[in-house]
Amino acid sequence: MLHLTRPPVVETALLIRRPAAEVCEAFVDPAITSRFWFSQGSGRLVPGARVRWDWEMYGACAEVEVKAVEPGRRILIAWGSEGEAPTTVEWVFEPRSPDTTFVKVVNSGFTGDGDAQVAGVLDSLGGFTLVLAGAKAWLEHGLQLNLVPDRHPDAIVPGWRGLPAQ
Repeated sequence: MLHLTRPPVVETALLIRRPAAEVCEAFVDPAITSRFWFSQGSGRLVPGARVRWDWEMYGACAEVEVKAVEPGRRILIAWGSEGEAPTTVEWVFEPRSPDTTFVKVVNSGFTGDGDAQVAGVLDSLGGFTLVLAGAKAWLEHGLQLNLVPDRHPDAIVPGWRGLPAQ
C-alpha cells in the first residue's frame, strides 16, 4: 500500500487560440462540450445547478454540482460517479490576448488509500489532458477528434449509436 505525505492534485493546462469567453462557454454549454468530451449533458453549467454528464459510449455518467461560474474566467464543480466520493474540478480561463486563452484544470479531493488516490489522479490527468486537446481541435479548427471514445475502444458498449456527424 502506498503512503502519501500530502493529497495528490491533478493540474493540466493548454493554450487555446480563441477568446476566453468562447472557450469558457464551450465547457458551460453541453451542446458544445459534447463535441469533444461527454456525449450528452442535461443542462448548462450555472451556479447552484445539478446536471448529469453521460458518456453513452461507455455506459457511464457523472453527477455534477456547479459551485461557481464566472463567465470567461472560471468554472468550479464537484463531480463524481454514483457511489464515489465527489472530487472538485476548477477550470481557469486566462486571456493571453483578445483571441488566445490559457486554460488550466485543477482536480482535487481524491479519496481512498494511497493506491486508489494515485490511480484516480492518473486517470484524471490523462482524461483532462485529452479533453483540453479535443477542445483545442474543436474550437480552433472545427475538428472532432473523438479522443474520448477512442481512448478505450474495447470498452464501448454494444449498440452505442456512434459518433455525431461532423
